[in-house]
Amino acid sequence: MEITTIVIYDIEDDKVRYRISEACKDYGLARIQYSAFSGQLNRNKREELYLKISKIIKNKTGKIIIQPVCEKDVKEQKMIDNGKQEGSFSGDEK
Repeated sequence: MEITTIVIYDIEDDKVRYRISEACKDYGLARIQYSAFSGQLNRNKREELYLKISKIIKNKTGKIIIQPVCEKDVKEQKMIDNGKQEGSFSGDEK
């Protein structure tokens, strides 16, 4: 059964950060912030993604969270979207 999965990371190395974002996209996750992705994954796919990301980060400095979210909590989600185009995440742009 596929459930919403959120991946959040804080990685210093640009190359590693890029490779992790590409891995998330490979698993069908959509970028919701610079370092956050969300999408539908089943338990096996979450585990595959975890193993793939573990190999990418190896001994580099960083933190990654892969968090499944139950349907009840997804329904409670509230979002504010000011309509900026994708890629424009800075809060100080007018």
